[in-house]
Amino acid sequence: MQRHVSRISLLKAALVAGSALALPHAAFAQDTAADNTGAAAQTAPQDSTTAQEIIVTCFRQSLEAALNVKRESVSAVDAVVAEDMAKFPDQNLAESLQRIPGISIQKDGGEGRAITVRGLSAQFTRVRVNGLETIATSSDGASANRDRSFDFNVFASELFSSLVVHKTAEASLDEGSLGAVVDLNTGNPLAGKAGLSAVLNVQGSYNDLSDNVGPRIAGLLSWRNDAGTFGVNLSAAYSHTDTLETGNNSVRWAQAYFNSVNGTPCYYSNVGPTGGNPVGTGGGYRPSAACDAASLSFHPRIPRYGVVEHDRKRLGLTGSIQFEPTDRTKLSIDGLYSSFKEDRAEQWLEVLARSNERRFDVVDPVYDDNGNMVSATFNNAYVRTESYLRKSKTEFYQIGATLDQDVSDSFRFTLLGGMSQSNADIPVETTFAYDNRNANGFSYDYSDMKTPVLNYGLDVTNPANFQLAEIRDRPSYVKNRFKTAQLRTEWDLAEGFTVKTGAVWRRYNFRTQLFQRDTAACGANGTKDLILGQVTCSASVYGLPVTSDISQVANLGDAGQPNGTTDSWLVANIANAADYTNLYGRTAIEDLGNNRRVQETTSGGYLQFDVKGDIFGLEYAGNFGMRYAHTGQKSTGYTAGVAATVERNYDDWLPAMNIALYPRHDVILRGAIAKVITRPSLGNLNPGGSVDGFNYRVTFGNPFLDPYRATNFDLSAEWYFAPQALLSVAAFIKKIESFPVAGTYVATLPQLGLGRDVLGQSTPAYINYDPNQEYVVSSQVNGQGATLKGVEVALQLPFTFLPGILSHTGFQGNATFIKSKADYTITGPATSACTRNATTGACALTGVSAVYTQTLLGVSKKAANATLYYDDGKFSIRGSVSYRGPFVDATSATGNIFEGYGSYTSIDAAIRYKATEWLELSIDGNNLTDAYRYRFNDVFAERNYENNHFGRTILFGARAKY
Repeated sequence: MQRHVSRISLLKAALVAGSALALPHAAFAQDTAADNTGAAAQTAPQDSTTAQEIIVTCFRQSLEAALNVKRESVSAVDAVVAEDMAKFPDQNLAESLQRIPGISIQKDGGEGRAITVRGLSAQFTRVRVNGLETIATSSDGASANRDRSFDFNVFASELFSSLVVHKTAEASLDEGSLGAVVDLNTGNPLAGKAGLSAVLNVQGSYNDLSDNVGPRIAGLLSWRNDAGTFGVNLSAAYSHTDTLETGNNSVRWAQAYFNSVNGTPCYYSNVGPTGGNPVGTGGGYRPSAACDAASLSFHPRIPRYGVVEHDRKRLGLTGSIQFEPTDRTKLSIDGLYSSFKEDRAEQWLEVLARSNERRFDVVDPVYDDNGNMVSATFNNAYVRTESYLRKSKTEFYQIGATLDQDVSDSFRFTLLGGMSQSNADIPVETTFAYDNRNANGFSYDYSDMKTPVLNYGLDVTNPANFQLAEIRDRPSYVKNRFKTAQLRTEWDLAEGFTVKTGAVWRRYNFRTQLFQRDTAACGANGTKDLILGQVTCSASVYGLPVTSDISQVANLGDAGQPNGTTDSWLVANIANAADYTNLYGRTAIEDLGNNRRVQETTSGGYLQFDVKGDIFGLEYAGNFGMRYAHTGQKSTGYTAGVAATVERNYDDWLPAMNIALYPRHDVILRGAIAKVITRPSLGNLNPGGSVDGFNYRVTFGNPFLDPYRATNFDLSAEWYFAPQALLSVAAFIKKIESFPVAGTYVATLPQLGLGRDVLGQSTPAYINYDPNQEYVVSSQVNGQGATLKGVEVALQLPFTFLPGILSHTGFQGNATFIKSKADYTITGPATSACTRNATTGACALTGVSAVYTQTLLGVSKKAANATLYYDDGKFSIRGSVSYRGPFVDATSATGNIFEGYGSYTSIDAAIRYKATEWLELSIDGNNLTDAYRYRFNDVFAERNYENNHFGRTILFGARAKY
């Protein structure tokens, strides 16, 4: 390679002088990272210069190996590589991925769960494990993942040797991603040393909020024969954590009519504008200054504080066998098993304003400039305590085989096949509700939106003040299954010119089933209760008596609550209350409106040309080609108990091109353009529908939705100005041509051909059924598209130019800036306190639909990560900070315009000390500042949705290696 000589700055002179020694690829890291990177295998021209080698280990070794993967690829690739066997840089796969430019994460229970790549949410990212596409799902917050997004918290990080992120498409790379394809790679026994190798890592995990310690154990056995032709490894990882999440929640804000405001009655016996007398039940709303101000303002629907416990157990197993009898033949068989169990227990104290405002008397309301009733006292309020338990288990299996065969010096092929299955089961999802429906003196103050004051006008620890009003159990099951067969061929027609062709067949099956054992204690007055049939329901009797035998006291602890907030309350003891009510002995009724299944069969192939050479001394490498994908889709869903199945087919031709130019030995200029697709959200393909009797919403699917189709443009410049060092800038544009959007309108159930039977029996809509009640009806339609633009900047810099001990320090950081916009049709707030019905003359609060322009859902405009480290091979320490800017993640409901999360900053640290050649001691700290996660409701008013924290987690332990 021709050397280029030019003037350099004093800074670069210092960098080069201090870092003049080239670094080798670390054998373990290099082999494991490159083994299954697919598109990363096409390499760039290499610098022919030689330099004295120095050996790097630990974290710096991991950074160097990841940098090599990036540099040697023609397309845009980033990687995270294990520091050693069963030793990943972070305790969580998602948290490792967030160190990569353009990647942000979404957390659940304080752990990284899902990723966004270049502003596109998890459903736009495809994940492959050992080269096979797969989906693993778990539960998040109040619901299970029933979509295409991949849950990284299912797996222990110690099971993997590398993560490779393909940010630009190639014809030879699996389709289905607008964001990225992520490869998770397990062990590679032939890359290890001859003989037996063993690693055991034992840690304790302490969380300061729950004050609990749990075990984290990982081990690996690997053996390779002396000839390097046969190898096998086995790895296992187990962890058990018990953490808390505490904070407050509003379950959105809403507009509603109240019974009275500061003594002014709001309901009269005559529904017209005049006449009649004030009434506490029935009647019609009568406009007035006081009542209109309250009804047009937004109030918290369910203001509450609570405690959430996350008891999680993970078990992971991997196995790999590799046989390479000749230099031309290699057979690999890989297996992976993972079990992720969580018991999530929630205890809440709340006022159930949602759908019950009609009975509330409002005293001393205070309004802010954003249309919020930020503080007030409610009399005749509906006080509730909830005890909730969800037992979930995700089991993931995968088995795959790969045959690499060199037929000749110029022709080779790879045959790949396998299957995977993820079963995410929730056999128990139970709620017991204690009610007091005529409480006086409840007060709230959201002057500080993040930390409201909530105070109750009764002794909420006294069983005599409550009745057992509602019991629920909602078991559910989600299954994802993939079967894949693929053939890839490569033919070197001439030096610097390779033809790649391949064919693929893939079948994906998804199914979700939900069941209900929901029962409200009382229906009509004068009848026996529906739980045990022991009490007669009336205006004052709406549940069973509460006793201390079925109850316990919940303590809030540290939730950031201000003085004056009630912090102890009575809740049901789940086990005792379930026995008392025979909850689990009741027949579970299938919730057909939320049950659905999808089968997708994909077949196709590709033709790609790889080129490498030079023009007038300018070296280049590139690839261009076409991928064809035929998708056969079959969707089944239910509406009002009737099944419907819809079949359709569609074809996509997906051209792609990548080019890399090498104007200097240390500079790479990359460009890429590609047509890409992501298939529609699984929930949106449902040909049936569901009715939400809590929020008065009806949702219908659309099995004829087009895929998300886009054209991606990428440009980047990379400067490898010193060994282990990189300064890079990347710009990208995603022109999304078809973008499904929600269309909404208002209708009653009879107008939709539906009746009371489609409602859950415990919902307010069922209990207080009104055929004239209006519902917001939404369905997905094919939209006009959207545009996303962004820039990534990254710097990796070892401070080897500094003197003495400082030469072992270094920095790694990146920042991402994204601009995007799309149009959404949303039913916003009512602007008139009384829109009269043309027939009855009754008033109604009717939301106004409008088109709003906003960022794409899940897109943060700014994100950044930075790590400062010291690593001398024996002792290492590093500190990391990650920042994600605010973003909207849904269009919201109840008159709010979008909802999302505030900015979030997390600080982590790790310390390693190599006591001997075979023993290493470690301490890791996650979320050291105990940052709160703030979720807002309405992008303009930023009303509190929730504000909670998870505590600090400290891991301490030892690692032994043989």
